[in-house]
Amino acid sequence: MVIPYMPMLVPPVNWTGYDKGGHLFLPSYVMRTHGVRQQREAIKRAPRKQLEPIFEALDTLGHTKWRINKKVLSVVDRIWASGGRLADLVDRYDVPLPDKPDTDDEAKIKKWKWTVKSVQKENRERYSLRCDIELKLAVARKMKDEEGFYYPHNVDFRGRAYPMHPHLNHLGSDLCRGILEFADGRPLGKSGLRWLKIHLANLYAGGVDKLSHEGRVAFSENHFEDIFDSANKPLEGRRWWLKAEDPLQCLAVCITLTEALKSPSPETFISHIPVHQDGSCNGLQHYAALGRDKLGAVAVNLVAGEKPADVYSGIAARVSNIMHKDAQKDPAIFPDALHARTLVNEVDRKLVKQTVMTSVYGVTYIGAREQIKRRLKERNAIPDDTELFGASCYAAKVTLTALEEMFQGARGIMNWLGDCAKIIASENQPVRWSTPLGLPVVQPYRKLGSHIIKTSLQMLSLQRETDKVMVRRQRTAFPPNFVHSLDGSHMMMTAVACKKEGLNFAGISLIGPFYCSPFFSTGPLLGCRASSTTKLVPGVDVLYPR
Repeated sequence: MVIPYMPMLVPPVNWTGYDKGGHLFLPSYVMRTHGVRQQREAIKRAPRKQLEPIFEALDTLGHTKWRINKKVLSVVDRIWASGGRLADLVDRYDVPLPDKPDTDDEAKIKKWKWTVKSVQKENRERYSLRCDIELKLAVARKMKDEEGFYYPHNVDFRGRAYPMHPHLNHLGSDLCRGILEFADGRPLGKSGLRWLKIHLANLYAGGVDKLSHEGRVAFSENHFEDIFDSANKPLEGRRWWLKAEDPLQCLAVCITLTEALKSPSPETFISHIPVHQDGSCNGLQHYAALGRDKLGAVAVNLVAGEKPADVYSGIAARVSNIMHKDAQKDPAIFPDALHARTLVNEVDRKLVKQTVMTSVYGVTYIGAREQIKRRLKERNAIPDDTELFGASCYAAKVTLTALEEMFQGARGIMNWLGDCAKIIASENQPVRWSTPLGLPVVQPYRKLGSHIIKTSLQMLSLQRETDKVMVRRQRTAFPPNFVHSLDGSHMMMTAVACKKEGLNFAGISLIGPFYCSPFFSTGPLLGCRASSTTKLVPGVDVLYPR
């Protein structure tokens, strides 16, 4: 299997221009413009001095050294060889197609056809997931004997940083993050040992991650027997680690924590495990900061507290209250009452989390419906497809209503930004701005025109950009793109600040949390929850969002 843009065995070339940096020989570009001429010209015209903060941040991210966690990879290989199905790995086998019923009943035939289509769709999805896993494992097996490797980074047009290698990287799934670790380890120290226990509770989740720091430490200490069993007999023992929300990352921490605690001196044990610093709905954090919204700041942890606030649980509680009221209504007058009765016990933070996260990107009703439908389907809450669709429509409507009520300030700023973009685009101009780090951004949304090419055999119709901008797209895309650019700048500034303090850093600038590694020498960092008020602590290596 030939995979281009593999991780590098030597540090990437420092960026000095649009196409100068990154890989040694493969074509590398500092920005993923996807062929958009206006954005490409803007980045090329920008003075090098203006782009130096971007180059410095990308070089910092690219020089973080990684390696494969062989013990976790060995467990993954065993699970995969035995058919998958554990630790969120897809089943390696297809679902068998149902037999056609021996009847002329049209209703039964119709139901069979729908079932066949559903099974075929499931099998196509399984095939896609299997291919994805095979690609990730192919890279891991190729790199597992290397001392370390590097991921050169570049940015998208909004200024969000990504590794240029697309398959096995720290932006990926639990599988990727479970089998990746820092190549350069450090002694845990007393504080690092404590944070490793907190990290384990965060990965286990299920409400444990919402406890105070001391509560999370106590959770890990109360499960030492399960942790040791998971590390020593991951597949033959009680398999406690499989109950975690991120099972493979949980297993990696179980192994390291077991080795540290059973060593002669746990505090001097060399750990390679990253400890995550989890932000909470960064998009809403930025809106709360932009609007000086104190209540919103508390909801998304811009204000430090003993226990982290959970905006998703808050929205879930509002949705649940609305559904409880709707469930009491007469279905003859209010048809959604039936859906409310079906869903009232299904509402939790996981059901609404994705919709809340994407609300800052202007998620539509259809998008919210599909997100909630996937969550309900995952838990097999409503087997009938028709009823599932209706329930998803109702749940999406209620969730968006709860969001409107709870985040009126954020919605007001989004609307103001959209109005500004509409005025600009109505003059047939794309919306432009510069990020806090000086990166020029040009929204690429223009109308497409067709270009006909006649040949002796056929006529080809090619699409190309015209000079007319898409007013609606420019307006709807500006608020989320602007917030993404702020979040990307924040992450890059954190990377550069860590470098100046002598700390390693890896991260992503998607709207999401930052994480860090377990080497603390002084007080806690997590109270700031990766907000714009984050303070650096000597001895911390920062990692990536979850």
